[in-house]
Amino acid sequence: MIRRLGEAVKAGQSYRRRAGVYAVLIRDGAVLLTHQAAPTPEFQLPGGGIDPGENPIAALHREVFEETGWSIAAPRRVGAYRRFTYMPEYDRWAEKLCTIYVARPVLRRGPPTEAGHTAIWMPPKAAFELLAGDGDRTFLAEVTQSQAIWGK
Repeated sequence: MIRRLGEAVKAGQSYRRRAGVYAVLIRDGAVLLTHQAAPTPEFQLPGGGIDPGENPIAALHREVFEETGWSIAAPRRVGAYRRFTYMPEYDRWAEKLCTIYVARPVLRRGPPTEAGHTAIWMPPKAAFELLAGDGDRTFLAEVTQSQAIWGK
């Protein structure tokens, strides 16, 4: 069973499933986040929805590049969670199935290509405090506390 993080399910509300992939990206002791300006300004782990027919790893590479401008290497799955939310950009209530990876940011290819996104590096503690979502904070904490993830 996949754990649920975030707001409670609203009784009587119909939700549409939306699978997505997100990355915890750490380099030289800093975390790479994306700041999304709209619909609500917030810091997030880079990532997003998997398009129909798209491989999850391909979606992860695409989403991280779109939201940060960075290429990544060696993505490894660290877990998953469900969250129930309203997605104003799609005017839809969604059950988001979020799979989290840890990956190495290896090359900045340019600015984010997705409008309204800014890539920002910060210390893990600051990132934890600024991340908007419970799931993002949960997995950032798990990754940064797990020495096994980094092969140490």
